Amino acid sequence: MVKESIGKGQLSSPLIVADKPCENGSSGGGGGDEEEMGVYSATSVLVLSTLIAVCGSYVFGTAVGYSSPAESGIMDELGLSLAEYSVFGSILTIGAMLGAISSGRIADLIGRRGAMGFSEVFCLTGWLAVVFSKDAWWLDFGRLLIGCGMGLLSYVVPVYIAEITPKNLRGGFTTVHQLMICCGTIPCLIQVVGLPFVPESPRWLARSGRWRDCEAALQRLRGENAFISQEAAEIKDYTETLQRFSEATVLDLFQWTYARSLIVGVGLMVLQQFGGVNAIVFYASAIFISAGFSGRVGSIAMVAVQIPMTTLGTILMDKSGRRPLLLASAAGTFLGCFFVGISFLMQGHQGWKELGPIFALLGVLIYDGAFSLGMGGIPWVIMSEIFPINMKGSAGSLVTLVSWLGSWIISYAFNFLMKWSSAGTFFIFSSICGITVLFVAKLVPETKGRTLEEIQASMNPLSAKNKHSIP
Repeated sequence: MVKESIGKGQLSSPLIVADKPCENGSSGGGGGDEEEMGVYSATSVLVLSTLIAVCGSYVFGTAVGYSSPAESGIMDELGLSLAEYSVFGSILTIGAMLGAISSGRIADLIGRRGAMGFSEVFCLTGWLAVVFSKDAWWLDFGRLLIGCGMGLLSYVVPVYIAEITPKNLRGGFTTVHQLMICCGTIPCLIQVVGLPFVPESPRWLARSGRWRDCEAALQRLRGENAFISQEAAEIKDYTETLQRFSEATVLDLFQWTYARSLIVGVGLMVLQQFGGVNAIVFYASAIFISAGFSGRVGSIAMVAVQIPMTTLGTILMDKSGRRPLLLASAAGTFLGCFFVGISFLMQGHQGWKELGPIFALLGVLIYDGAFSLGMGGIPWVIMSEIFPINMKGSAGSLVTLVSWLGSWIISYAFNFLMKWSSAGTFFIFSSICGITVLFVAKLVPETKGRTLEEIQASMNPLSAKNKHSIP
């Protein structure tokens, strides 16, 4: 078959044929009305696959927060200047940008499992370099390698989980990635050992033309007796339609067809990063000390808030939906940054000596809890849902690169911004968080309870009238 150009944007009309039977039938007995509607329970294979995938996320917990409690010790021991330490603190994100550039292509070429295994090569090597380092160069080199692995994992983990979970469980399962980031680090070997025992993404197998493997993987994930005909047919129909078009490139993303998806995906990542999250995570201790509070107590309080709030967001994801959590989360981060800004603004005023540290602690904890509830994980969930399979590699690389670029800019510039104006820095962050509320309310779609194919086919309804029918 001669492939058509994808440049005309023919993919906005619905492509789902709900009652088309699967080529090989359903692999299992009739599962009832709920399974026919795509509603499934969490099987042991699905849970195991998710846990193995998010094992790689543990590397984030220690790597991202490493520069906060260690700042004064590293600067004193190695004699680093503020600029040199800013480079050290941000070099993780430089590595992540390098990993992000190739993340989508690697995941498309060797599969989601293969990409996760490949990323662990960087993570394991990087941690070994850090552990056995004798000078600043080895520390920087190890941190750079860990960043490369993080850049790959930050794309492929949420995409893999989104592609293997049914629509009624997808949000909660995908945000487990964010929960694991909060909890610290476990040996990356767990993921390397576990990957051969979990199924590949059915949607990637379908994209590769491996239909029988696609059905077998889907059956394992949904349960031995689950009725998978409708879901398998949707994946098959959508993938076959996309395969009629030429292979997508990064430039294809900038067509009107993908305008809304691109704006939502990139916009959420920009607002997430420029809302100040990595400034607060990387330099939490310094913020508390500057505000006159104990850095150690503040950091412990942050962890005590972060884990339960992330857990709550995971539980509510498929109950309340993505948009309500995002709106509440963005409003909370606005309030948190505003409180921190007030605490710095009022420093030196009479009667504020005791209240200032309390406002700083309260503001950071509000920000931390609100961010963990939604803005931490949901942008990655939505990124994994809104781009069609033929664009997911290019789009995922771009969105992940934008996220880590924003992270690097903020983590590098934060110390200089604080020297300029501590209060002004947090009022800027607060304003950006306020803009996030408006952005979510106006542009971000609700994806709860919809299949990936339904979401991707309806992301550009405004241009549907101009599309040519698909032969």
